[in-house]
Amino acid sequence: MTGVDTSSSIATLQRDHLAALQQTYNEILTRLGLDGVLLYSGHPRRHFADDQEASFAAFGHFMHWIGQADLARSWLLICPGQRPRLKVHAPDDFWHLPARLPDEPWVATFEIEMSRDDAPPALPTGRFAVLGDVSAALADSLGAACNPTDLLGALDEGRVRKSDYEIACLRDANQQAMAGHRAARRAFLEGGAELDVQFAYLSASRQRETALPYASIVGLNAHAGVLHYQHYDNVAPARRRSLLLDAGHRQRGYCADITRTWAGPDADPAFAPLIEGVTALQQRLIDALAPGVDYVDLHQRMHQALGALLADQGLVHCTPEAAVDQGITRAFCPHGLGHSLGLQVHDVAGRVDGAGRPLPPPDRDPALRLTRKLEAGMVVTMEPGLYVIFMLLAPLKEGAAGGDIDWRLVEGLADHGGIRIEDNLVITPSGHDTLTPPV
Repeated sequence: MTGVDTSSSIATLQRDHLAALQQTYNEILTRLGLDGVLLYSGHPRRHFADDQEASFAAFGHFMHWIGQADLARSWLLICPGQRPRLKVHAPDDFWHLPARLPDEPWVATFEIEMSRDDAPPALPTGRFAVLGDVSAALADSLGAACNPTDLLGALDEGRVRKSDYEIACLRDANQQAMAGHRAARRAFLEGGAELDVQFAYLSASRQRETALPYASIVGLNAHAGVLHYQHYDNVAPARRRSLLLDAGHRQRGYCADITRTWAGPDADPAFAPLIEGVTALQQRLIDALAPGVDYVDLHQRMHQALGALLADQGLVHCTPEAAVDQGITRAFCPHGLGHSLGLQVHDVAGRVDGAGRPLPPPDRDPALRLTRKLEAGMVVTMEPGLYVIFMLLAPLKEGAAGGDIDWRLVEGLADHGGIRIEDNLVITPSGHDTLTPPV
């Protein structure tokens, strides 16, 4: 699954990926007594009372075969023992450029119809399912089951472990994303506003905003403490204390998800050591990645390490164990350590075991998105954080834990928002491999 030979062409890797995917579908469909499955790529949604459409990304199981995130209103029929049939919606249109497939070897794998209409293809006689953003009425008209959970669960599990082709795509996506991070850092240090940082990121990573796998989080100063901060100020702040950039890239459908935090020229002297501490903490957790490791246990280790960091840097005056037990570390870091990564940023099957049985997150950590043991071929993010979020810290001030927190130091860091360091890693048979290049 891993250890990609860099001399192998992407075409060869993709050919092997598609052959393995066909075999996997054959086995699943046969086991479930189905003669085939029809995958719908999906379609963009119009804004209410408007003729403009929102950004679009194709259904993950459709992309697993095709790798074209922007291919809308198209259909893929998979039947055991037959060539996959791809119907591409490509109407005659002078308002928009019709869809086109790339001139690449993988196209020959499919029986292709370039169609003016977006109607689903007629299904042969037999037992079929249709998956994607479709109505039960449409499925009934085709005589097919609509999004059956047993089939979806089996196909989700098939995406948990990545092929060598998928890992190559994820590695390329990380390379492109990191080029953007380097440029964004320069824009920040040169005095740019959040909007300038975003423009620098897009330009260097060679992508338009609608192609991003998720909206970039560009948080200057206190905005870095809003976990999914969604705006871009177009005026630079008078003081540049910090930048948190969480931004990715999509390559052949596969997503990079990288976060970096930098201290600005006006940062409090206590801030840079905290960045260094979170970075070192993350590296220790990365060093522990290997098959069989329980990701929930890693998440708990993150909190123990955060307790030690808070104590070492003087933000708390209690033991690391007490900082965890009293909920202090969770107030400073309310999110999970990471998640599965692939065709979706938060990829499928992160909270079930290999048989599809639910693995809910611990009650204290409802935001943890990955709760299973690691296996070779999985790709995961590792993203510990440390934030000053008074909405979460204020309740502690009134309780027993309040006396263990250095509120003067915490308040001095409030205008810095917070810190998150995130890398993407593949689990190998003997440990792990980092997909994210250095800054």
